Amino acid sequence: MEKSLTILSAILLLFLSFGADAQDKDTKTYAKSYLSLIGGVSTPTGDFGRYDYSNNKAGFAKKGITAGLDGAIYIYKNLAIGASLTFQDQGELTQNDVQNLSNGYNIDFNKNETTVTAVNRYHNFNFMAGPQYSFTYDSFTLDLRAEAGIIKSTSTPSFIVLFDNSTTTTDAIEQHSSEARAFAYGGSAGLRYNIGGNWDIGLKANYINSSGIAITNVNNPGTAGRFVTKQPISEVQTTFGITFKF
Repeated sequence: MEKSLTILSAILLLFLSFGADAQDKDTKTYAKSYLSLIGGVSTPTGDFGRYDYSNNKAGFAKKGITAGLDGAIYIYKNLAIGASLTFQDQGELTQNDVQNLSNGYNIDFNKNETTVTAVNRYHNFNFMAGPQYSFTYDSFTLDLRAEAGIIKSTSTPSFIVLFDNSTTTTDAIEQHSSEARAFAYGGSAGLRYNIGGNWDIGLKANYINSSGIAITNVNNPGTAGRFVTKQPISEVQTTFGITFKF
């Protein structure tokens, strides 16, 4: 009898141990708050990346670098508030761009020769934030975020248009570099992989769109030729990042 009780006790302990182990495996692991250092490529989309002289929304922007910080604080299970601060360089006007502008002004202002001199680049900072939800599976975490925020320009391409003497117009047309800011919105998707401990590596795609930053002009009558007062900005950022979870 005592031997039977000993065997039953051993079997019961085995089942309890197995059940506890299975329960531990079934316990859902929630995502941890994190901070990432990211860097990659920013690609202009829509009018921002077009090169059409007659389209006043065309930005002549180029593919360039982006770098910054991205992170999230989880407020309930896998629901978080995420944010990013990034810097973008979207290039400058090329010789082909300058020639394109010169040809357009020649036609619109009935000139024999027009000289366009361009300086400065597209440089801006983006601060974006919004709700984020993360899906976890094994060592992978998928982050989906809707966001809104501010684009702060520190410079944009600027140029001076000088005409010949074929008409009485002698004043130079100028488009100035902009340091304006504007509202922006977008969304992102990122996939992270745990490489051990509190460290992840991952890839992220982020779309940002803005109706545009203000542009100022001098001596442009606005009745002929290219006349830009607001430059829309839209871009897709693809980045690689290293993440610390806490």
